[in-house]
Amino acid sequence: MTSAQVPVENLVLVIGATGGVGQLVVGKLLEKGFKVRILTRNAAKAQKMFDDKTEIAIGDLHDPTSFSPAMMNISYIICCSGTTAFPSARWEFEQTPNLIEWIKLLSNPEFAQTKAKNSPAKVDAEGISNLVQATPRNLKRFVFVSSCGVLRKDKFPYSILNAFGVLDAKQKGEEAIINSGLPYTIIRPGRLIDGPYTSYDLNTLLKATTEGKLGVVLGTGDKLTGQTSRIDVAAACVESIQNSNCERKVFEIVNRGARPSVINWEKFFSELS
Repeated sequence: MTSAQVPVENLVLVIGATGGVGQLVVGKLLEKGFKVRILTRNAAKAQKMFDDKTEIAIGDLHDPTSFSPAMMNISYIICCSGTTAFPSARWEFEQTPNLIEWIKLLSNPEFAQTKAKNSPAKVDAEGISNLVQATPRNLKRFVFVSSCGVLRKDKFPYSILNAFGVLDAKQKGEEAIINSGLPYTIIRPGRLIDGPYTSYDLNTLLKATTEGKLGVVLGTGDKLTGQTSRIDVAAACVESIQNSNCERKVFEIVNRGARPSVINWEKFFSELS
């Protein structure tokens, strides 16, 4: 089925919609005629960002009981949740650390995880597991944005990136989805570039173009390394949800080589082994 034939009754639930990749995903879904529902903790932020073009469901990955309204009548999930790889304000510590506490947190990854509500372990491992358990069994596709390096955590530069467990958590999220029996597509980008465009209005967002000017390369087996445009990650999420070649597939995406005038996602997906 081509994007022009997408039935409007197909409803996509987007998690992480107000983040850098998620915002682009919502824009591309709306552009293709999908109905979009957002699961968010911050309705005011989502309302300001997307106006009245999406449904908004209040929910928190840390609270499985909050998912029920968001799951009604959905056909697809695209999950772009995540947090910073290293301790930051986005980890939502119980109390704002002072200088001495920051030093202690940065020198003790396990201690840092226990003091934060929004650490990688809480978001990409525990949170995704919660989400999977609440997902309707008749879902058509669960798309999850993971990361290059989940199978190379002992190798540079991923060993540095994983110092506070972000790749461990992404891998646990992947495993929860794969073992759930749900139809899935897992996308592993490299280091993200372009954006985030979180201050853009939706109309301006749809005009955003990649600054990298490089082509798209897909791979399997976690062998690729490089940068990846958030715009291309979002496009891969949206283009893959109805593509049969992407069902139960895990693939990496990076930007490399000359960029063609049009990215042929159908061709890329057909070549996935």
